[in-house]
Amino acid sequence: MYGLEGRKAIITGAAHGIGKAIAARLHAEGCDVGIFDIDRNAAEASAAPLRAAGKVVVAAGDVSSKADVEAGIGALMDALGPIDILVNNAGICRIGKVLETSDADWNTTFGINVNGLFHVTRKVAPQMVARRSGAIVNMASWMGKSGVAAYGAYCASKFAVVALTQALACELGEHGVRVNAVAPGLIVDTKMRDESELLRARQGLPGSRDRARDIPMRRAGVPDDIAKAVAYLASAEADYITGETINVTGGLWND
Repeated sequence: MYGLEGRKAIITGAAHGIGKAIAARLHAEGCDVGIFDIDRNAAEASAAPLRAAGKVVVAAGDVSSKADVEAGIGALMDALGPIDILVNNAGICRIGKVLETSDADWNTTFGINVNGLFHVTRKVAPQMVARRSGAIVNMASWMGKSGVAAYGAYCASKFAVVALTQALACELGEHGVRVNAVAPGLIVDTKMRDESELLRARQGLPGSRDRARDIPMRRAGVPDDIAKAVAYLASAEADYITGETINVTGGLWND
């Protein structure tokens, strides 16, 4: 255990996959948890099994909408009290070559993956600064460190997440707030992966089973692999780590 008992955590995009696993792990570590997701029904379903063992609150909204963030994240903050941990996990992936990517797919990708992080952080971080304490963990990707064909919009958005993580770490460090990111590799058992597999199949690209054969650990990752790293970064065990983007890729990417 990482000594997170009594901490207050908000996780965006926590109704499914990686976000759901992060919420469950932080809750198991003793945190009161706020789940923010556009899919209220799925968010409530994720929260239900956790409520018996501690406080879990849910708010629905779109992270790309400043109004939704003001209302929904604000409601979670009111319900939980001062937030110790923020996990900016909400994200989407659209597959397509840059010259073939629609304006809508490009703008939606940046709206959620980048603007969402911007809106949510600006809502939560000021009270961390005022208290001179807090940990923010952003969800990047190994594709935020290496451009990959057919993932131009996603790569660009995740490079932006890495840059924002570094900039925020520089700005908030003097106020006692740490900002780091996790860069997942090939992660299965998520809604995003299921959607991506369908799109890749339509474009004749190999699926996750074939791709996993080239990973040094010879397996794809699962959401719990990411949740473990987030719990560590949120804890005092990482109290001298900030501005980092930590790979959790099974060796797929090492830079």
